[in-house]
Amino acid sequence: MIDWFTWVQIGVAVAAGLFCLILGFASRRPSDFSVGAVALVELLLIVQLVAAIIAPFAGNHIAGSALEFYTYLVGAILVPIGVTAFALLERSRWSTVVLGVGALAVAVMLARMQIIWSVPVG
Repeated sequence: MIDWFTWVQIGVAVAAGLFCLILGFASRRPSDFSVGAVALVELLLIVQLVAAIIAPFAGNHIAGSALEFYTYLVGAILVPIGVTAFALLERSRWSTVVLGVGALAVAVMLARMQIIWSVPVG
């Protein structure tokens, strides 16, 4: 993983999560802004997937378990898709809160993926 890109992703995910939580607790339904913030998190995860596939061939190898890393990455990619589908089907203020919680969960998963990639096992 590219360290600076991972930290940018975490920052964007936290910002999107807090933004959606604030909108949700202010009784706002899902809108282009809240769904767009989570879509940006998803776009960055797709870029991370491509980078994670290319990185080992460029000499940037995983220090931890590759299976665990890619499982986290696929799971993180599925979270924004799931919460966005929920938000579009159940259009209430709580859907916006769910979008925020999903983005914050992705931030935590990204931090764990960074640890798996960079900290040697054993």
